[in-house]
Amino acid sequence: MTAQPARPERSGPETASVMDVSPFKPSLVKAVFRDVTPMHVSRSAAWAAASVTRTVLTEIIDGARRAAAAEARKKLIPGDLLSAIDRNLELEVGAKWYDHSPTFQGLTGVLYDAEGVIVPSRKRSRSRKPSAVVGAHRFEAGVKKLLWSQGATAVPAMVRDLNGIASVFLTDLARDAAMVVREGEVKRFGTVTLVMSGEPAPPPFLKDSLRALSARRGDGRTIGRDDILAATTIQLFGGNLRQRALTEAREATQNTSAG
Repeated sequence: MTAQPARPERSGPETASVMDVSPFKPSLVKAVFRDVTPMHVSRSAAWAAASVTRTVLTEIIDGARRAAAAEARKKLIPGDLLSAIDRNLELEVGAKWYDHSPTFQGLTGVLYDAEGVIVPSRKRSRSRKPSAVVGAHRFEAGVKKLLWSQGATAVPAMVRDLNGIASVFLTDLARDAAMVVREGEVKRFGTVTLVMSGEPAPPPFLKDSLRALSARRGDGRTIGRDDILAATTIQLFGGNLRQRALTEAREATQNTSAG
């Protein structure tokens, strides 16, 4: 009987960031973009968007793993996701999913009308129009592959939340990239740097770097790699996660043609 090869040890986002192939395929990325905009998406843009999404999900999973380890558990549960976000505000992405998932009930606030009556949460739409929530299941294969690469397992509810967050994040990234193309520059981006108590501050994200991303070049019909990088500066806070996402996206597209 042939011995099975040993499963490689995975230690965190540093290992996952150098995966040869992103768990989120360019074909999935382009399908999400088609739900948002009729613009053409270049090959390098698709790889960059896949890379950024991978980086964000990797960081979320790593934070959840740490929360689970603190309770001597290996399998991730939705509570670990809440703990990860609570410990690192940079991970608070894909917020539109929060209103949909039971994991986040009670955390998004209670709305009152002018007379002080509680406004009920929105019902799930029965519309056939594509949306990030409806399309979240498309991310399951990639999420499971990413969990495996991190040496982690998760209960179905946790996998569903990761699917939803990935879908909403990528959809928002697509919208912002399309906005960058339409307007020709970045109109807004975060500059807040989040530092945990007792940890050294990350190196500053140079204003020149943001200015370079904000000045767009290219036609008005194609979303390119730099448009994805610019959209990333809009979607992510100005901290370690954003810098790593931009760096890894650049590395992922070094040998990718623009077509």
